[in-house]
Amino acid sequence: MATYFVGDIQGCLDELLLLLDQVSFDKEKDQLWLTGDLVARGPKSLETLRFVKSLGTAAVTILGNHDLHLLAVSQGISRVKEKDKTAPIFSAPDSKELLTWLRQQPLLAIHTEHKVVMTHAGISPQWEINTAIKCAREVEAVLQSDKWTWLLENMYENQPDLWREDLTGIERYRYIINAFTRMRFCLHNASLDMDCKQPPQDLSSEDKDKLVPWFELSSRLPLTHKIIFGHWAALMGYEGNDVIALDTGCVWGEYMTMYRVDDRKYFTQKALS
Repeated sequence: MATYFVGDIQGCLDELLLLLDQVSFDKEKDQLWLTGDLVARGPKSLETLRFVKSLGTAAVTILGNHDLHLLAVSQGISRVKEKDKTAPIFSAPDSKELLTWLRQQPLLAIHTEHKVVMTHAGISPQWEINTAIKCAREVEAVLQSDKWTWLLENMYENQPDLWREDLTGIERYRYIINAFTRMRFCLHNASLDMDCKQPPQDLSSEDKDKLVPWFELSSRLPLTHKIIFGHWAALMGYEGNDVIALDTGCVWGEYMTMYRVDDRKYFTQKALS
């Protein structure tokens, strides 16, 4: 049995299938862990949802910001973004079944054998592992309840940007969602910056003085697990500081990256034109 982790699919199903063929993936023996954002800008978002769902327990996927946005669009809370190619999902005969399945997926998954935790954007530098797990389960419970539309309707804000254990209600849930699905940079006081999306090396000298990638913050609480995440394609496969970033921009014309945790081997598939 082998365990593979793969970066954001974003509807690039053909590249994913080529990667799985490359390693002779067997859903009867192997597992595929996906870092979220199954859908959005690529050509086969509908087919990607169907494929991952069809893998059953051979697939472990988490929710990314595009996945949450898809759910919000399905309820009329938001609109399909101009560059998204998700419209076929809403007219598909199995649309309700797929969206219900997607809503049941977690924000965080843990591989206990390999001591790996997977989230879409990372883990707040203010959280230890037990806090991260607790926070993920809180939001997942709301998403899987009859209050899920209320949660999605109120998630589109950047505040609060600093964690406090006494946060309650939508402010608490919003911080948790932003940390797990949107985070990139932090200020030196650990507050989340939701505006900058550049590669760290491209920051202006002024921004370099105030912004730090969340995983490089000196005050980040130590974790007992390695973090595997996607979301930040500009990192192009960064590994270090107990983190592995697996989104390498396939949907932007770069390539898709898959990591076999058993022997720490990487596999890549160039984006198809």
